[in-house]
Amino acid sequence: MSLTDRLDTPEALQRQLGALIELDPRLAGVAERAGAFEIRRSPGGFEGLARIVTGQQVSTASADAIWGRFAQLEGALDPVGYLKLSEEAVRGAGQSGGKYRTLRGLAEAIAAGSVDFAHLAELPADAAIAALTKLKGIGPWTAEIYLMFSAAHPDIFPAGDVALQRAAEWAFGLDGKPPVKDLIEMARRWSPYRSTAALLLWRYYRAVRNKEGLSI
Repeated sequence: MSLTDRLDTPEALQRQLGALIELDPRLAGVAERAGAFEIRRSPGGFEGLARIVTGQQVSTASADAIWGRFAQLEGALDPVGYLKLSEEAVRGAGQSGGKYRTLRGLAEAIAAGSVDFAHLAELPADAAIAALTKLKGIGPWTAEIYLMFSAAHPDIFPAGDVALQRAAEWAFGLDGKPPVKDLIEMARRWSPYRSTAALLLWRYYRAVRNKEGLSI
């Protein structure tokens, strides 16, 4: 599969889900239990990464509230416009000092032409993640979520996500959540459709948790 086969339409999702189950027939039962699921798309570029950074280490409700205030600042969603904002204004919207600096570094890199989002979307997974994590404050999870939901990259698997770890435990009868390194290795079998595998396991996690009344 070429990286030009973006995971960006319902038809692409169905094709890749079928191919994924052919690679690992165990996932047929997982898909049946999970039920139907869709792709969630997010903006790309500075705005997309800024939204993900905003959501780091805070609850969904808090992230939504902060983003709502931040997005109202004039120029906040454009890298050049962001660079004109004071730290006081950005932090007044609820962003932490660390996130202010992360976004400033990102805006400076984009303004300098050293970040090419279109090119990132065409790179193999490891290379795309490595390029994004060179930016200060952008860790693997942030890079993976951006590539999945903003760049429609078809071959990303955020193995550090607790819900994916738990889903793998339940789906494959493991003795506890698999360590990140083990889940990374497990997911290699699902390449080049690892993004679809992640979407499937997230949906499976929600289906099992909701039916069993679990809080984890």
